[in-house]
Amino acid sequence: MTKHHLPATPDTVHWGYFSRTLDPVLTLKSGERAVIETITHHANDDYERMIAGDRAAEEIFLWTKEAKTLRRRGAGATEGPFTYGSGEGLGVHLLTGPIAVEGAEPGDVIEVRIIDAWPRPSANPAYQGRFFGSNPSANWGFQYKDLIEEPKPREVVTIYELDMGEAAVKALYSYRWTPQTDPDGIVHPTIDYPGVRVDHGTIVKKEGILPGIKVPARLHFGTMGLAPAEADFVSTIPPNYTGGNMDDWRIAKGARMYYPVAVPGGLFSCGDAHASQGDSELSGTAIEISLTGEFEFILHKKEQLDGTLLEGLNHPLLENDELWSVYGFSVANYLTELGPDHQTEILKRGSLDNAMRDAFRKLRRFLMTTQKLSEDEAISLMSVAADFAVTQVVDANWGLTGSIRKSIFAGR
Repeated sequence: MTKHHLPATPDTVHWGYFSRTLDPVLTLKSGERAVIETITHHANDDYERMIAGDRAAEEIFLWTKEAKTLRRRGAGATEGPFTYGSGEGLGVHLLTGPIAVEGAEPGDVIEVRIIDAWPRPSANPAYQGRFFGSNPSANWGFQYKDLIEEPKPREVVTIYELDMGEAAVKALYSYRWTPQTDPDGIVHPTIDYPGVRVDHGTIVKKEGILPGIKVPARLHFGTMGLAPAEADFVSTIPPNYTGGNMDDWRIAKGARMYYPVAVPGGLFSCGDAHASQGDSELSGTAIEISLTGEFEFILHKKEQLDGTLLEGLNHPLLENDELWSVYGFSVANYLTELGPDHQTEILKRGSLDNAMRDAFRKLRRFLMTTQKLSEDEAISLMSVAADFAVTQVVDANWGLTGSIRKSIFAGR
């Protein structure tokens, strides 16, 4: 089996957007594998632990008064004057790709098998071989306007360390975000633009936090998917019908993700890797970490989908050895449903009611189509056997997954 390696470099990453306009940095045949490096967009929360000594990370994050390696960070404007910066932070995730699959056309489905994932070690000699991640409790988090302790509001960054031997993470320290001035002179009173380096001379570290607590590791990629067709640059923040920022910890080793193809080649990108996350991603982030993954890509042509698991699929689908999962969103396809200002309008539309309705409809269709159930049978089965879980309430287009166990159908 052919296996490719795609390093994270300034030439192979893009920041804050999916785009149908990007040339692929790698083209694969169906059935081939790729080892893909990703670097977390939160690495500058602790430069010494997550960037220093890592040549690729240093180049990608380079930003001085004279130079900025990745100028566009988001799907917004690239001509100033800027409130936040080029791209305006309309999209924040640092993605590696895109990867094209030969022969992929709109109407097809690309299957992405996650073979394995492992963390990127610190290259700083002071922390050689250790693994670190960041969890900001941010202004877009569910908690931000519902705090009870002073000062209110506040953003707090917690730095964690991943122990692969114990497959667990533990908190090292935290600090309250203070206004940061970027090299272009823009002041960031909140976490409002990706890749701003936190000057640790301006913050006060709180040590000894969460003592005695270890969180089981759940290595996964929060953002994976294909390029949509509706706009040249699409923010990475809201998930959509071609995947994207779904923030589901189940999209991990052993999972098989199916994505409908919207543009020739599919143009797959991934990033936003996490060491662990709970359902809801309540504070606005998971433990944001740099991971490398091994993936296998399978192309399913549209003329071959009828009578299969993928018949009629127009949204992401997860499969693993135990279950199938569909993904409901506040707006099923905000790119087409919310008009020309869809990327700003979606920021007002977070709703678990609507996400639940969408997940119900998608799972109903899946059961009726692939298992040949009547509507009444599907509804009864969902009520007694399906599990609906909140994946995230922080990505504007809130997410809710509906899962059904394969073992239920063993007798068919």
